[in-house]
Amino acid sequence: MKCDLLERVVVVPSIMAGKPVIKGTRIPVDLLLRLLSQGVTPEELLSDYPQLTREDISAALLYGAETISGEDIADLTLVP
Repeated sequence: MKCDLLERVVVVPSIMAGKPVIKGTRIPVDLLLRLLSQGVTPEELLSDYPQLTREDISAALLYGAETISGEDIADLTLVP
């Protein structure tokens, strides 16, 4: 299933300057992640972007997780 979901995310140099997008759309993965982080619900996304499916939203989340899973992330909550 993981592989199937990731096939929904594509990188095409001529679309959105090569940013990862949902296949068949010009909707960048980072836009979906930002909107979700700001409290937009999946239902609202599906209403605002009727070409999206729930699986597309899941694919965006999985892509984000897979992208950072092997990276060392600096601690953004440094407390003096």
